[in-house]
Amino acid sequence: MTTAVYKRILLKLSGEALMGEDKYGINHAVMRRIVSEIEEISNLGIEIAIVVGGGNIFRGMKSVNDGLERVTADYMGMLATVMNALALQDAMKLAGLVPRIQSALRIEQVVEPYIRGRAMRYLKDGKVVIFAAGTGNPFFTTDTAAALRGMEMNVDILLKATKVDGIYTSDPKIDPEATRFHKLTFDEAIAKNLQVMDATALTLCRDQKLPLNVFSIFKAGALKRIITGEDEGTLVTV
Repeated sequence: MTTAVYKRILLKLSGEALMGEDKYGINHAVMRRIVSEIEEISNLGIEIAIVVGGGNIFRGMKSVNDGLERVTADYMGMLATVMNALALQDAMKLAGLVPRIQSALRIEQVVEPYIRGRAMRYLKDGKVVIFAAGTGNPFFTTDTAAALRGMEMNVDILLKATKVDGIYTSDPKIDPEATRFHKLTFDEAIAKNLQVMDATALTLCRDQKLPLNVFSIFKAGALKRIITGEDEGTLVTV
């Protein structure tokens, strides 16, 4: 029988991951495959929280560079994460999971507001909790929201799903000599400026001793291998 080394996790799922190879929006075949990976670990009894990004729908910083006010752009990005959360919720329901969305912005006709105690209860009941709208504040990324919610939910590890199977010495798409780090400390990741997550998120994880694993969500079975303690992705610890 497969044994999990973690009981409760937070999965940071970028909006870009939901695009697959598309240039915009949601690739539903990709979303269904991601949901099947989540379903697999849910069947092991893992309590799962998710923070979803919105970059597949709206890229805030690009719009700021084009002249949009930063605060406005950030709120628009938060709304994009709600759209992704709704799509993810529907895909999970079709797979037989029981998802619940909580939003840091109050849109009560659409999703319920973030309430920590209720979210904790959902997790204990075996429901998948999807956190939308980031932290609800401009100037903070969904990486920071993932670190914050991970600490609030008392998760065992934060998993950042990307398109690359870990953290490399340089961009493996450009540098054929790039090698994957199997393990790093937070101080090393910050000092080397490896662009793992933003500095605020990394510092929060380091200060609260919340482990981080960066892995590819497109690598079949990777999520389960992390949960069962195999060498997958890059593990970042204090």
